[in-house]
Amino acid sequence: MLTAKVSQKLTLLLSLPILLAACSPAQNESAQSNTVTIMGVGTGKGEEELKKALAPFTEETGIKVVYEGTSEFATLLPVRVDSGNAPDIAMFPQPGLMADFAREGKLVAIDSFMDMTQLSDAYAQDWLNLASVDDQIYGIWYRAFVKSLVWYNPTAFKAKGYEVPTTWDEMIALSDKVVADGGVPWCIGMENGSATGWVGTDWVEDIMLHQAGAEVYDQWITHEIPFNHPTVEAAFEKFGTIALNPKYVLGGTTGVLSTPFGDSPKGLFEQSPSCYMHHQGSFITAFFPDNVVMGKDVDVFPFPTINQDIDTPVLVSGEIVAMFNDTPEARKLMEYLATSKPHEILAGIGGYLSPHQQVSLEAYPDEVTKRQVEILSNAKVVRFDGSDMMPGAVGTGTFWTGIVDYVGGEEVDSVLNRIEESWSDR
Repeated sequence: MLTAKVSQKLTLLLSLPILLAACSPAQNESAQSNTVTIMGVGTGKGEEELKKALAPFTEETGIKVVYEGTSEFATLLPVRVDSGNAPDIAMFPQPGLMADFAREGKLVAIDSFMDMTQLSDAYAQDWLNLASVDDQIYGIWYRAFVKSLVWYNPTAFKAKGYEVPTTWDEMIALSDKVVADGGVPWCIGMENGSATGWVGTDWVEDIMLHQAGAEVYDQWITHEIPFNHPTVEAAFEKFGTIALNPKYVLGGTTGVLSTPFGDSPKGLFEQSPSCYMHHQGSFITAFFPDNVVMGKDVDVFPFPTINQDIDTPVLVSGEIVAMFNDTPEARKLMEYLATSKPHEILAGIGGYLSPHQQVSLEAYPDEVTKRQVEILSNAKVVRFDGSDMMPGAVGTGTFWTGIVDYVGGEEVDSVLNRIEESWSDR
């Protein structure tokens, strides 16, 4: 189910778009006609962006949209649902909690009121699968974050004659070249308060997907194979070839564990870079210095190929919209969110990626963002952040703490056995 990871991480990272209506809370508006209520994790930032995205809907239909944002989404939403006071629509930061409500019969299946051709034309099959529970579609993907990215400074690369790697071996060879030139290839920062560790789990998940493939990845996140399986151990150890190498990482393991994740890419932008590469999702742009010029000071390349037999996988996270109350107003808003219009509006504002296939690449404001969209669009396999899909005690519990312990020097077997025991104890 959804746990602290999403509410903490997404609230800190990007504060999803919000729309504040009048002065009344959303739950008091929901009973009024010609109104649709939405609940999500975003607070504070992005109000104008969502207003712009929803303005055409309100103009065309006259329906008022009332948004309630809370950092306690995962706690508050179940309480609201159990008390019979669910919002019309919820914006879930990941599909796990949505699936729980669907299995409990609390959500409205989209195929009960919408032509599925509209969705199949708009989204690739992997995204439809992530929105489905027991072969019925319950959600519409509103935004995506690409995690299979490596950020670098193209100006610094050019000055040193470095070429963008396409395979893991090439990336390691480049890392060795940077070290030989007297530099540090990587900046990694895992510190994030009570959410410390997720940066490391993202690395392991990306390696698992690229090294073992989607089928094994799916077995891993559903516990069809144990957490101490050899393929998982191999992924941890491959991460360790970078994170545990004091020559590879700025500040060594102490730096990895103590550097706040939002500060960690800053070394890319120094006049003499203190690091040359940074693995992080598309949301990290929110933490770049204000004077950074996209395309000049920073660019991205896809997480490199590890296993040549695995065809272009991409690790993602995102936001999915599902409906609790079957009202005419809610149906119309869900239908609107399935069109390309709100996605294109937000794409043009910036800081936003859409998995909607009908959004024109030209809607995005810069070449670096377009490159991320192309990476997402060209993916043959899309898989969601694994720790978000695991039970909370594991994914945002022992997996987080375990990766911290591993970077801190604990043997990988000990770490994996403890994570496995936490899953078995459930």
